[in-house]
Amino acid sequence: MSAEPFAFRDPRTQPLPDTDAFRSYMAADWGPVDRHVDLVEGAAESAAGHRAALSAQFAGCTLVVTSGRSAVRANDTEYPFRADSDFVWLTACQAEGAVLVMTPAGTGHDATLFIPEPAPPGDEVFYGDALRGELWIGPVAGLADWSAALGIEVRSLDLLDQALDALPADALGAGAPEPRTATRVRESGELLMALSAAKLVKDDWEVGQLRAAVDATVEGFRSVIRELPSALSFGGERWLQSTFERHARTFGNGVGYSTIIGSGPHAPTLHWTRCDGPVLPDHVILIDAGVEARTLYTADVTRSFPAGGTFSPAQRLVHDHVERAHRAAMAQVAPGKTFLDMRNTAYESIATSLHELGILTVSVDEAMSPGGQQHRRYLPSGTGHHLGLDVHDCAKIGDERYLHEPLRPGAVLTVEPGLYFHANDLTVPPELRGIGVRLEDDLLVTATGQDILSSALPIDASGIETWMRG
Repeated sequence: MSAEPFAFRDPRTQPLPDTDAFRSYMAADWGPVDRHVDLVEGAAESAAGHRAALSAQFAGCTLVVTSGRSAVRANDTEYPFRADSDFVWLTACQAEGAVLVMTPAGTGHDATLFIPEPAPPGDEVFYGDALRGELWIGPVAGLADWSAALGIEVRSLDLLDQALDALPADALGAGAPEPRTATRVRESGELLMALSAAKLVKDDWEVGQLRAAVDATVEGFRSVIRELPSALSFGGERWLQSTFERHARTFGNGVGYSTIIGSGPHAPTLHWTRCDGPVLPDHVILIDAGVEARTLYTADVTRSFPAGGTFSPAQRLVHDHVERAHRAAMAQVAPGKTFLDMRNTAYESIATSLHELGILTVSVDEAMSPGGQQHRRYLPSGTGHHLGLDVHDCAKIGDERYLHEPLRPGAVLTVEPGLYFHANDLTVPPELRGIGVRLEDDLLVTATGQDILSSALPIDASGIETWMRG
């Protein structure tokens, strides 16, 4: 038996009359709407500086960078759109489906931004397209509005194919996958690496955005701790997760990554994003969360809190060892130091702690050797990362540069050692099983050392207990 041909019908857009009278009725008698671009002061200027720096590095090359499109969540529903970070870094624009084309001109480049035009009344898309029509999604900025806000030439996306056809065969591409550019522009590893490396040092405006994101995150932690009674009585980890994410959406764009809230035996699980367990008074709650600012710069902060307000002796012991590693590693964040200096210091301190606790039966030197690494059972992750538009910023520069290039003023990175003693790990003393502790701060490298952006949150166990009471 032959199958019937499949035809998809969008259930959101029920059949409408295909008549001139209906089209005229839908187009008539609409008042003006607000189409301004809500851009944070300084964003366009920062992006212009980024384009100039990239232009100097790729003299004579045509560059194409795309913003991307929302991903399908299930069937005909989509995740909220989040623009590609490289695209935002170069444009300060967060429009879906937009494409930046930089063509050589003189000693630099001319930049043109191609953006979907609005679908206002008078256009059948206005009422007939659930993804683009303004009757469905609300008013959006026009081309002239974008151009005025960004200080860049902006054209209709309808003209993109013509522009792409005129590009040289060796044009370089980056950004989120975009079918219209994929067949004409090759993705360039060199361009991706250059964009990643350019973010190793933030400009003053970017640092300001990261400070704001960190400040909002600290306040988000306050909101979470205030909700501990509800979490203890009925809401559990889900209640705390939703509390932080409501705060992040209210005071920023949302969360910068999937929130991790692990209580009790869930705390040792590095990426406990399920957040579906209970919170009990004798638990340590590990909270790893970050507010993403509306400019898309994100914070990344972690603290471990006693659910009942006071650490038990065993919990405090583990916390003190992590604090020791955390402070030693943060001391390695300074101009001229390397990421590897920080990481190795954290690992060595953790290995020393594990040896002192009687968990590691080998020497610290053996554990730190390439063939040893026994401490990684209890700290399987890294001990930090660069931070910016992406929570794991600058990730495409390769291990050699990431680990060994000297840090420069303007770099922003996290430091996050931890100890993770799983409840079923028989190498761990029974009184320490089921305890997970991580401390993570966001640090700005300055000319003379460092600035701990998240210093409003205490690091020591007693300070955390006092902060919770306050």
